Amino acid sequence: MNPGLVYAALAYTLWGLFPLYFRQVADVPAFEIVVHRSVWALVFVMLVLAAMHRWAWLGRTLRRPLQLGLFALSALLLSSNWLIYVWAVNNHRVIDSSLGYFINPLVSVVLGYAVLHERLRRLQWAAVALAAFGVLWLTVQAGQLPWIALLLAGSFGLYGLMRKTASLGALEGLALETLLLAPLALGLLTWWTLKGTSALSTGDASLIGWLILAGPLTAVPLLLFAAGARRLTLATLGLLQYIAPTLQFGLGVWLYREPFDSARLVGFAFIWAALAIYSAEGWWVAQRRSGSALSAA
Repeated sequence: MNPGLVYAALAYTLWGLFPLYFRQVADVPAFEIVVHRSVWALVFVMLVLAAMHRWAWLGRTLRRPLQLGLFALSALLLSSNWLIYVWAVNNHRVIDSSLGYFINPLVSVVLGYAVLHERLRRLQWAAVALAAFGVLWLTVQAGQLPWIALLLAGSFGLYGLMRKTASLGALEGLALETLLLAPLALGLLTWWTLKGTSALSTGDASLIGWLILAGPLTAVPLLLFAAGARRLTLATLGLLQYIAPTLQFGLGVWLYREPFDSARLVGFAFIWAALAIYSAEGWWVAQRRSGSALSAA
């Protein structure tokens, strides 16, 4: 078996099981959880970089103001995505958050068309239109936009667009993003602790341990994903990405018993059909190109 398949599947599985973790720290405000996640992720990635002796990139990057500004923006997008997701999970909106990551690939396709001027094939347009109809259906049924899903998909789609053109790998990129967030995150955490309102000053050892665990839980899936992405085709990676929202959806419906009636099922069905078309078309195109390359060789 291609080890990349194992790495990527493990990464998406860990991301899909994140609601189980955030429910363990549900008594902590979502904003404080994001601050802890940023701080402890920074500590963890710095330890990994020290063990690997990978520091040369940092000096070069710190001398490039434009690159620092772009990573500051990507850090803001990433932390915003974290905040929305943590809030959604701890406010019993796991199904809504799963919808965001179901439609994220199609949002990325639209961003690629609008920003990078990538050409979309007919079936890709059909998939986008079908997903848009699903979102419209859910909006009409609920009387409001599925704002959690749209904010999650939009923020992560924009983050992915920025990281797509970035010069740093997954580990270095996360290190720089959390490093840029560190002054604010460490300042807030220190202030709350001194005031006696932080979980560090009011929580028990178990809760503090769970919060510190946010560091490796943030970094390890990214490292697994990076290792898997180097060994797999984009088509295979694209299919594996649905592991995470499928697990989130299952947790929301069957473990947390969130409301999910037939009207919402119809909206989700349109979006699932769009993803099936998008994935099948992408797989077919990749296979055809692979076959053409082999024939030419």
